Amino acid sequence: MLLFGFSMLALAAVAQTNLEPVDYVNPLTGTLSKFELSTGNNYPVIARPWGMNFWSPQTGKMGDGWMYTYTADKIRGFKQTHQPSPWMNDYGQFSIMPISGAIAYDQDTRASWFSHKAEVAKPYYYKVYLADHDVTTEITPTQRAAMFRFTFPENDSYVIVDAFDRGSYIKIVPEENKIIGYTTRNSGGVPQNFRNYFVVEFDKPFTYKAIVGDNKIIMNSNEEQRDHTIAIIGFQTQRGEVVHARVASSFISHEQAELNLKELGTDTFDKLTQKGRNEWNQVLGKITVEDDNVDNLRTFYSCLYRSVQFPRSFYEIDAKGEVVHYSPFNGQVLPGYMFTDTGFWDTFRCLFPFLNLVYPSMNEKIQAGLVNAYKESDFLPEWGSPGHRNIMIGQNSASVVTDAFIKGLKGYEIEELWKAVTRGANDHLKGTASGRVGYEYYNKLGYIPNNVGVGQNVARTLEYAYNDWAIYKLGQALGKSEAELAQYKKHAFNYKNVYNPKHKLMGGREDNGTFNPTFKPEDWSGEFCEGNSWHWSFCVFHDPQGLINTMGGQQDFNQMMDSVFVIPSHLGLNSRGVIHEMREMQVMDMGQYAHGNQPIQHMIYMYNYSGQPWKAQYWAREIMEKLYNPNPDAYCGDEDNGQTSAWYVFSSMGFYPVCPGTNEYILGSPLFKSMKVQLENGKSITIKSLNNNKANRYVKSVKLNGKNHSKNYFTHEDLLKGANIVYEMSPTPNTIRGTQAADTPYSFSTEK
Repeated sequence: MLLFGFSMLALAAVAQTNLEPVDYVNPLTGTLSKFELSTGNNYPVIARPWGMNFWSPQTGKMGDGWMYTYTADKIRGFKQTHQPSPWMNDYGQFSIMPISGAIAYDQDTRASWFSHKAEVAKPYYYKVYLADHDVTTEITPTQRAAMFRFTFPENDSYVIVDAFDRGSYIKIVPEENKIIGYTTRNSGGVPQNFRNYFVVEFDKPFTYKAIVGDNKIIMNSNEEQRDHTIAIIGFQTQRGEVVHARVASSFISHEQAELNLKELGTDTFDKLTQKGRNEWNQVLGKITVEDDNVDNLRTFYSCLYRSVQFPRSFYEIDAKGEVVHYSPFNGQVLPGYMFTDTGFWDTFRCLFPFLNLVYPSMNEKIQAGLVNAYKESDFLPEWGSPGHRNIMIGQNSASVVTDAFIKGLKGYEIEELWKAVTRGANDHLKGTASGRVGYEYYNKLGYIPNNVGVGQNVARTLEYAYNDWAIYKLGQALGKSEAELAQYKKHAFNYKNVYNPKHKLMGGREDNGTFNPTFKPEDWSGEFCEGNSWHWSFCVFHDPQGLINTMGGQQDFNQMMDSVFVIPSHLGLNSRGVIHEMREMQVMDMGQYAHGNQPIQHMIYMYNYSGQPWKAQYWAREIMEKLYNPNPDAYCGDEDNGQTSAWYVFSSMGFYPVCPGTNEYILGSPLFKSMKVQLENGKSITIKSLNNNKANRYVKSVKLNGKNHSKNYFTHEDLLKGANIVYEMSPTPNTIRGTQAADTPYSFSTEK
């Protein structure tokens, strides 16, 4: 028995080495979430990387942003979804649900109990047993299509195709074993003519068919357009009989949906599954990791999986083989790329820099899509889902455009994007977050006052100052004149205008210059956005040295940084009604450090600018090890379209892009013993960390291509040329390395 045990361990060790990147991914990460407390607010995305269509089991009711929650015990259907987050909700959605026995089409009566023990979730494949119907459902997707495989019992079996409410259409074509339809259900950001057209083909003839129109079965009709339409098709099945459904959709037309269905070709279900697996391994395999800690590997690849889903592809291939898209801005079908479902307020920070480093050819397409967005609406979307939405703040499209160009991306109309970012800096698209809310006050006074009816005024001022710097750097790279750039160069220092010297923190002030007399740093007030002054006062990405000087020098700056982790997390909860971001900060027990929200995620890396880089090393590891895991409660707040995941991916390499728009990656503490990043130019980045373990989180020394590296950053050029990085780790901080002025990363104030 003992020998058998050793043999099984040996086999397990062998099997472990044969795992591929996708095998470490858990699509259920972040699904143990709810309105009051987010651990990611994710759903299992069953799709191809950057796919146009995602599929997910649906445990929530129709219209519920929490479409799949880990604690649920019933599935209502399998939904084609385009939801970027529960807060944005969904559009272009419909569902498919197999049942057996009595006909049940309502979402509650058709729902079936299920167990996670009888559920398999992979990025390219999903399988679950629907206990009440004795049916096993499997899904494997392509970019715009999917194949379902249903294994039925001996019974009357049915498939329900629910086109949802708020305007939908269904047509059953029995001679072709087909259902076509469209759904118009959306949550905003769409033109009047918005539709998601779909087609569902079965490989078994129908013995029953009916359409449900507004909750009534209409037996003698094959075609209905109602507020809420549902198709029911049925057949007699033997136990274990397999029925396939081929599904595709289009935002353009039913004809285009039929073209998109051809993505499935003549492949079997298993062949499509293998192709999906191969594609995920190709994308995830750009980064290979070696380590003894399997949970860290599972966390890493699950985060990498979340980092390559958004922005969503929103383009299709027409009958001529050309790229076309339905415009979510003007409702026309136009040539070229389009991407959507990302909020730049979140993703400018490190998700887009990550694409620029590892997947630049994908971001070149995304930038071309931004050109089209500008041409079709006169603005760049700050939050697109699928068109302009009115949520969050800043003009961080400027960062996204600048970082891509600075990092060498090409093949799109950059001059159009220059027009777009300068237009956005001096205008606002009414009813949306696109452009700049309050730009008139900002351009006149150098800040947005707190008494002129513009909320989140301090946060907006800080972001606009960074955005102005990004526009200035883009203009420099494009050879624009100093006269044309003067406004942006000057306004890049506007962050100083909301610095309150009494508190050594950022705070609101009236249009006469008077600072808020009731200011409390811990209050989540209307002067900030989803945070307080402790979270926002370090949001000067482009000029840390200027901020350090403003705060009184390195010692005072470091004291303020240290204080973030010391001030009790419950302070500020009574400043307004508790929102989930506040609760997430409170329960993590890291003081006022709120990693579950974006404004503070870069903060720890700023110790590299203030002479104490070892503190960045300490906190980077503390956050990775405490606030991330590969389980359903994977995150400490919203995952947010890849941003919080990309933070982990970057940080585990031992560096992070504090200021997109520069060419620098700021050092932290590597998590793994060995990593290799395969770049698109054929070069690679190899990262080794000697003596690395939980106790050894401090960097004793760094070598770049065999030479000692004292700087607290690597440049994009260092990495792009192919880099061999060796960290030597230690249980105690090296308080000498990286403390000289020459080792400090970029700041606008010290730019030569």
